[in-house]
Formats: sequence, C-alpha cells, structure tokens
Amino acid sequence: MIKKIFIGLFLTVLLFNSYVYSKERGKLVIIGGAQVTSIMKKFVELAGGPKAKIIIIPNAGSDPIENSLIQVEEFKELGTYSDYLIFTRETADADSNLKKVDEATAVFFLGGDQSDLTRDMLGTKLLAKVFDLYNNGGVVGGTSAGAAVMSEVMITGNELINKDSTKSFVTIERGNVETKQGFGFLKNVIIDQHFLKRKRHNRTISSLIEHPDLIGVAIDESTSIIVYPDDTFEVVGSNQVLVYDPTDSCNIREDKNGNTGITGMKLHVLIDGDRFDLKTKRVIE
Repeated sequence: MIKKIFIGLFLTVLLFNSYVYSKERGKLVIIGGAQVTSIMKKFVELAGGPKAKIIIIPNAGSDPIENSLIQVEEFKELGTYSDYLIFTRETADADSNLKKVDEATAVFFLGGDQSDLTRDMLGTKLLAKVFDLYNNGGVVGGTSAGAAVMSEVMITGNELINKDSTKSFVTIERGNVETKQGFGFLKNVIIDQHFLKRKRHNRTISSLIEHPDLIGVAIDESTSIIVYPDDTFEVVGSNQVLVYDPTDSCNIREDKNGNTGITGMKLHVLIDGDRFDLKTKRVIE
C-alpha cells in the first residue's frame, strides 16, 4: 500500500514538473527608445490583446508615477488593461507586487537610467517573478533604459575616461565605456539603444572589443526587435538595427594611447521586417 502511494506521488510530481518545464519561453520586445504606436500595438497583441494584463515598471525614470500614468493611458487607448508598480529595493518583494506579476501576461520596463532599474531589482524575488512569467510564455518588453537592461552585460551610459561627451562617444578605447550586470534575458548579446540618432557607434564597438565573445545589437529610436523563443529576432519599426559580430574576429590590440583595434568584425544593417538568428549569427534570408 505504501509503495503504491509513493509511486502515485512520484508520478504526480513528474507530471507537474513536465507541465511547468514544457512551457515555451515567451517573447522579448526591445525598443530603442521613442516607441511608436505600431510597435506598442505589436507588444499588446503578443501580450494577449484585449485580454492582456500588463504590469509597468517605471523605476528607471525620474517621475515614475507620472510616466506610469502616461503609459497606462497609452495601453488603454490600445484596448487593454495595465497597472504599474511603485517600489524601492527595500519594498520590491512586497506580496502585492509579486501577486500583480503572478497575474500578468506581460511586463514593460519604461525608460530613464538603466542603473536605477538594476539597483532596485537585481537579486530580488520580483525580478525572479518576471523571469517566471517569461519562461512560461509571457512577454517582457522595454524601451530605452528598459532595453539596455535586457542583456547580461549592460551599457550604463557612463564614460570613465572621456566624461565630457554627453551624446556622442568620441573614442574607441579600452576602459572608457562603463558596463555593469544587466537582467540577462539575453546572455550572448550587448544591447545598445537610441543608436543612430545619438551616434553611439563608438560606444558599442568599444564594448565589443572588450567582450569579443558577444554580439552587439544596436537599436535605433522608433525601432524594436522582437526576440522569439528559438533565439531569432525580427526588426519592427521606422529605422534600423545594426548587428556587430566580433566572435570570429582576431588581432585585438591596443596602442600606447589606449586606442583599441580589431580585425574581421562583421556588421549587418537590418531594416523593418528583417530577421536574424542569434544562434547561427546569420541574417535569415
């Protein structure tokens, strides 16, 4: 009798685990800033359309309540429900926050300073809940700072040497571009944003010379990538996405002034509708 009970419990646990872990990862909607209605419509559609329940996380911004209310209104105009969380690192794991994410179909990170997002969420149960949502078919999106946090190696926006260049990064040199730990929804890339409009080529190239095992995905304003569970992404938006691939490059070097060089780094310039495979590192024809 005891043996039968044990076998029954074992099979129940096995079936439960197969249900939990057989679910497919969800999708990432990563916007380079200045999101446009067509991209947000796509985000809402992926999140469940009129049945979506979207949680907004505004911690990157300087006025989280006002920014959240603006975003709630935009989602309302797109025909779906949304709510927002207001928290600090100390209050991130409040039961009310965790419950809201448990009941959500999507999470959306607003723009601002990505370091504020990681300060408040890295290592929290709240971030773990967002990953649970994503790993069980939910949608995670973000714009600007909310895009930068998607990669594990995160560009903070700060320069450590040339601190006078506010919008244009003027050198390609070692130790200048500050990176920190991001949320890591994408492990094999570095995300950059506002890319063409703010002339951030040097920033991305500098980061990749220091992390040549990663791919740079640089997204311009009013443009996004949608990352699918099979590790491919599609470009959606008005401008371009540049993919820098240093993984087969060689001869990384540095001169006496700290300027860095690299040989054989690939560049792909993608437009709306183009698709890219992050596993094979190739444009999908």
